[in-house]
Amino acid sequence: MFFIIANFTVAGVLLIIGILTLKKVSQLHESVFASLPLLFGLHQFDQGIVWLGLYHVASPQTLHVAATLFVFYAQAALPFWVPLAVWLLERPGPKKHLLALLVLVGALLAVYVGWGLMQEPTQVYILNGSLVYDNPATQHLWIALLYILTTCGSLILSRSVSIQIFGWLNLAGLTAVYVVAHYSFTAIWCLYAALISVVLYLHFIERRIAFLSELRQTENHLERDAAEELERLVHHLPRLRKLLPRPN
Repeated sequence: MFFIIANFTVAGVLLIIGILTLKKVSQLHESVFASLPLLFGLHQFDQGIVWLGLYHVASPQTLHVAATLFVFYAQAALPFWVPLAVWLLERPGPKKHLLALLVLVGALLAVYVGWGLMQEPTQVYILNGSLVYDNPATQHLWIALLYILTTCGSLILSRSVSIQIFGWLNLAGLTAVYVVAHYSFTAIWCLYAALISVVLYLHFIERRIAFLSELRQTENHLERDAAEELERLVHHLPRLRKLLPRPN
């Protein structure tokens, strides 16, 4: 019962924070990364429906659809979406090239895992009070290592300190969950990742402040250049003074 309440509560909070985060986007390419809190919120809402299905509040068909969507997002979409989002934020340079490689690896991993999830049905059940998503197609060490590399690795490579912190927190939480409750790794780690995605809102507040400050500096610079250019024109063509508006 605790996790049912937790999933729906976290979902509600993250949906609000996700919308607020998207409103702080200054440039279109930031939207991919800014969408993560909103996507995590929808993901936790989806897991809440899985719980309801297992307690026979929702229909078996609804349970199947919700569980399928949950594992596809957690295991197939994130390894591609996260490095892509970080790559879009990165400035040109060696790190961006390395992130591009992780995007490629993530895309290939997403295709492979997605194909495996379609071939093998995912079993979902409750063990020790938490959800277990069991699919033999994804239970390979190399998949786990590439998953960590593409998700946590891309975040840690970011030039942004707040995104790096988000990456290290994810890596720490991922390790802790695997040690304590590896049988419910997907469900618990996704809940943890959703909770700490709140820090991304602070990241975009910081980016918004920096963007507006840079915009103000640019406007001041252009205004100063325009005034100097106008002064030079008036100096060479005194008749232009008659065309200029008189100060009040």
